[in-house]
Formats: sequence, structure tokens, C-alpha cells
Amino acid sequence: MYRRSFIAMAASALAFLRAGALSATPTKMTVYKDPNCGCCHEWSNAMAAAGFSVDARDTDDLAAVKARLGVPADLEGCHTAVIEEYYLEGHVPLEAVQRLLRERPPVRGLAVPGMPSGSLGMGGDPQASYDVYAIPSGTGAPYVFMEVRPRKG
Repeated sequence: MYRRSFIAMAASALAFLRAGALSATPTKMTVYKDPNCGCCHEWSNAMAAAGFSVDARDTDDLAAVKARLGVPADLEGCHTAVIEEYYLEGHVPLEAVQRLLRERPPVRGLAVPGMPSGSLGMGGDPQASYDVYAIPSGTGAPYVFMEVRPRKG
């Protein structure tokens, strides 16, 4: 009787520990970037520091990556990342990435067009003001997923 109880408890403990180890595995993110771009490197480093497993890939043909993923031309940014089933275009802030993975809306990805000063990886203006757009799956126009505004006070 004690032996069966011990085996059952040991098996439960191992299953619990294994589940914890699996959930602690960092989420993989692949970042496609220009090999000569410093801000892409800084953005990638910030994502790695936040706990993502970042695979930065230098490419001379970012346009092909963006086209393959369906990034709208008017929302293109500096670099393109892929995380799970989503893409992240440009200097998407960490808070938006975390919200995306938490809420899992029916979108193809998030985008920060251009290279806004003060955005993650860009440095500069601490009073940055820009929008993060969500690109819906299927039809529908991109919409503001998150507003980044200066903190008051």
C-alpha cells in the first residue's frame, strides 16, 4: 500500500515539475533585421531582457519577409519579428507584445509604422507619442491596439 502511494505521489510530483519547466520555457521570437541597423539590435536586446528567446536574423531582403507575412505597406517599420502565430512590425513596445500574448485577439500582428523617436529601441524623446496598430485576420482595416502617450506627472 505504501509503495503504491509513494509511486503515485512521485509520479504526480514529476508531472507537476515537468509542467512548471515547460511553462518556464521562454517564448521564441524570430527577428528579421537589417545587419547594419543599431535600433533593431536594441529592440531585440530589450525583448531578450524581457525573457523572450530571441533569434535575430540579418537579411538584405526585409521586403520579402514583410510581403510573405502580409504586412501592409503603409504600416511598415524598421524590422519584422515573428512570435507564435503573430508578427510584430517595427518598434512595438513590450507592453503591447505582452498584451497580445495574454489576450490573443484575432489579428495577424501588430505594427508601429516608421521609427518613432522614443519608441523601444529608438531612444531619444522620453515623451514619445505614437500608436500601435493591430492588423486583423481576414478582412477589416487596421485599428489602434494601444496608444503610447507621455506620462503625466
